[in-house]
Amino acid sequence: MSAISIGILGIIAFFIFIALRTPIALAMIIVGYVGYSSVTSFTAGYRIVSADIYATFSSYSLAVIPMFVWMGFLSYYAGIGTKVYSFAYKIVGHMPGGLAMASQIACAIFGAICGSSTATTATIGLIAYPEMKKYNYNDILASSCIAAGGTLGILIPPSVILVLYGIATGQSIGSLFLAGILPGILLTTLFIITIWLITLRNPSWGPPSPEGKSSLKEIYTNLYTSGLLEVFVVFAITFGGFFAGWFTPTEAGAVGVGGVLLVTLIRKSLTWEVINKSLADTTVTSAMIFLLVAGATIFGRFMAIARIPYELAAWAGALPFEPFIVVAVILFILLILGTFIDSLPLMLLTIPIFYPVVVQNLGYDPIWFGIIMVLVVSMGCITPPVGINVYVIKGVTNVPLNDIFKGIWGFLIAILVCCALLIVFPQIATFLPSRLTP
Repeated sequence: MSAISIGILGIIAFFIFIALRTPIALAMIIVGYVGYSSVTSFTAGYRIVSADIYATFSSYSLAVIPMFVWMGFLSYYAGIGTKVYSFAYKIVGHMPGGLAMASQIACAIFGAICGSSTATTATIGLIAYPEMKKYNYNDILASSCIAAGGTLGILIPPSVILVLYGIATGQSIGSLFLAGILPGILLTTLFIITIWLITLRNPSWGPPSPEGKSSLKEIYTNLYTSGLLEVFVVFAITFGGFFAGWFTPTEAGAVGVGGVLLVTLIRKSLTWEVINKSLADTTVTSAMIFLLVAGATIFGRFMAIARIPYELAAWAGALPFEPFIVVAVILFILLILGTFIDSLPLMLLTIPIFYPVVVQNLGYDPIWFGIIMVLVVSMGCITPPVGINVYVIKGVTNVPLNDIFKGIWGFLIAILVCCALLIVFPQIATFLPSRLTP
C-alpha cells in the first residue's frame, strides 16, 4: 500500500475516533503512531512518539502558555471581570442594547487580559446576564451576545491559539499578537453594530439603562476606584516591553502574572483560595494544551511522511482557479470542521495540511493567514453541534440551547463580514506587524 493511501486511511480513522468520542489528543497520537509506523517501522514510530512527547513537555517556547493561562485564571478568580464589565457599562449602558454592547467591550478587554474564549464567556456571562435580565433584556439577545463576545478572547492578544500557531509555523509571536489587535477591534465593532441592528428591529429586546449617560468624570472615577487602571498599566508594561524587545514571550507572560499578583494583592482581592484555584485550573488547562500539541506534532509527522500536504499543495497549485478561490475553499473546510472539532485542536490538526498550501504554494502572508484561521475556527465556538461557548452560557444562565443558537446567526454573519474585509483588505492584519515588529 502506498504512503498516500495509508495517509488517507489515517485521516478516515481519525474521524472515526472522533465519532466514537475519543479525546482528540489521544486520537491524534494513536493515528499518528500507527500511521507513521505503517509507512516506516514500529520501532521508528515508537521513537518518534517518545521523542515528540518529551520535546513538547520540556519545550521552553511552550512555557509561555502556562504563564498567560495563569494570568487569565488569576484575573478570573480575583474578580477583575466584574470591574471590566462595570467600566464598560458606564460607557455604553445608556444606549438601546447598551448592556449587550457593554458585554462586547467587557469581553474584548477581559479577553485581552485572559486569552481564553471559554474563560471570557463564563466570566462575563456570570456578571452581565443577571444585569441584562434585571432590565428585561430578551434571553435570546442576552445569552447569544455573550457567547459570541467570548470568541474575542482567542483573537485579541494574548491569545493561546496565536501562540501555538506561531510555534507550529515558526512565525513571530509578537507579529501575530500585533496582527490580532486591529481585527479584534474590528470584530468588536461589528458585534456592537449587530446588537444595534437587533435592537433597532426589536426595541423591547434591549432597553437602555434608566440611569442615563455617565459623565467622563464618573467613567474615570469608576476606572480608578475599581483598580482596573492598574491592570491596564500592567497590560501596557507587559506587552509594551514585549513589543519593544525587552522581554521574550515567556518573560512577558511572567511579568504579566507578577503584575496581576501585585495589583490583586494591593487591592486585597488576592486570597489563598484564589491562588489555589487559579493554579489548579492552570495546571489542568496547560497539560491539556501540551498533550494536544504533542498529538498534533505526531500526527503532523505522519501526514508529512505520507506526503498528504505535498500532494494537496500540488493539487491546489494545479487548479484552474484564482488563489483566493482556493483559500475560500480551505476556509469553508475549516468552517465545516469547526462545527464538531473545538478550535484549539482544529488549528493544530489542520496547520500541517493547509499552511504549506496557502503560504508556500499560493504565496499568502503567513501572519495574515494565522489571523484568518483564528477567525474561522472561532466560529466553531458558537456553531452547533459543538459550540463550546454556547454550552458554557447554557451552564451559567440556564437559557435553552435552541434560544442561544437562534441569536447566534447575526454574530456569525458579523464574523464572516470581518473575514471578508480581511481578505479584501489584508492590511488590517498586516499593517501593525509591518511597522512595529519586535
